[in-house]
Formats: sequence, C-alpha cells, structure tokens
Amino acid sequence: MMHTISDIWVMVKRNLLRYQRLPRLVVFSFIQPVMFVLLFAYVFGGAIGSEGSGAYIQFLLPGILVQTVLFGSMQTGVGLADDVMHGMVDRFRSLPMARSAVLAGRTISETIRNFFVIVIMTLVGYIIGFRIEHGFGNYILAVILTLLFGFAFSWVSATIGLAVKDVETAQSAGFVWVFPLAFASSIFVPTASLTSSWLRAFASHNPISYIANTVRALCVGTPVGNNAWWSLVWIAGLLAVFMPLAINRYRKITS
Repeated sequence: MMHTISDIWVMVKRNLLRYQRLPRLVVFSFIQPVMFVLLFAYVFGGAIGSEGSGAYIQFLLPGILVQTVLFGSMQTGVGLADDVMHGMVDRFRSLPMARSAVLAGRTISETIRNFFVIVIMTLVGYIIGFRIEHGFGNYILAVILTLLFGFAFSWVSATIGLAVKDVETAQSAGFVWVFPLAFASSIFVPTASLTSSWLRAFASHNPISYIANTVRALCVGTPVGNNAWWSLVWIAGLLAVFMPLAINRYRKITS
C-alpha cells in the first residue's frame, strides 16, 4: 500500500510539473473562467439578473465555480489521450510501479489544479462584488463538494480519453457532453425561468444543477432542499460507474 501511495504521489508531481514547465497552459486555464465571470456579470447581468448585476453575481459565481471544475475535468481525458498517443503509458508499463498510479495521479493532480482555480475565481468574484453570506465554514464545504464533483467527472473524462486515444478527439468528445449539461442547468439562470417544459425538467434533474444549487446554498444561504443529497448521490454514482470503466479501459491498453 505504501509503495502504491508513493507511486501515485510521483505521478501527481509529474503532472503538476507540466504546468510549471508550460506557464501558458496555466495562464489560459485561469483566463477562461475569469472571462465567463466578467462576461456574464457585466454583459448579461443586467438582462438576466432582475435586480442588476450586483445581485446577479451572488447567483452567478457559485455556479461558475461548478462550471470551472467541470471544464477542468476535461483535461484528464486529454492528458491521458496524449500519454497514450506519445507512448508514455507503454513506458509506465515497463516500470516497476503500481498500475493504479497513472489514473489516480492524473485525477488527483487535476483536483489540485481545480482547487487553485477556485481560489482565484473567488478572489475575482470578491473584487467585482461577490460576498460569502453563509459563513466561511460553509464556503469550505462548498469548495470540498465542488472538488469532489470535479474528481468524479475526471473519471468520466478519463474513460473517454482512454477510449478515443487521441488528443483532438478527446477534446471534441469532451465538449459534446459537457456543454449541454453546463448550459442547460442552474449555473447561469434558475431552472424555473426556462420556458420549455422538457428543457426545464432536464435542467432541474441535471446533476450540475444539483451541485450548483448546493454550492450556492452553502455560499449565500439560498434554500438547499434536497439538492445536497442528490449531489452526493450523483457523485457516488459517477464514481461507481466510471472508475471501473476507466480502469478496465486502462487495463486493455496496457495488457
């Protein structure tokens, strides 16, 4: 067990060093979510938020945090596809290391990256008017829940990346399923405001809506209802389904 943990930690450091050696990747990882916050708060905030952009930022930022880790989880599949395409997985297979270290190291390193992105996003939100209204302890719980959600979706992305084995295809395949989930949810607007009944039903039961509503409740004190329980159910369900699928795909590649 200690050797496995050590191997996982080595892989985590290997993946994090990539950000240190590619500073442009770090910069663009932070720019995209910041642009989403600024665009929706200032460009669309007056139209979407009934009380102006100042009130809308309280609704928007918790949802943007969820969207940020969702988009960040796509890098797991892209990174794994890149390793497969360039023969890194074959090199890892020839080393005396735990097989689980590659997948675990990749998903954990992306979770660490997501943590720092969340911190930056919160600081940007604070500058433009966002305030934590439900206590700092509840905000910490919101961050933990958001990171768990990103970790779960990293395994979905890992399954896709290992299945397609190509960077460009992994990026395209990731956007195909991420965009409908992100934009047909309660990240940007309340689901009750959607005029289409079928779209409203889809958005209301979307796992991203449950997570966003829970994070929003923990940050600003909106009613949580049963969102917290459904959030945990979705996270557990995604891990239960996609961890074995990703591991199975990885075993087929390395067999």
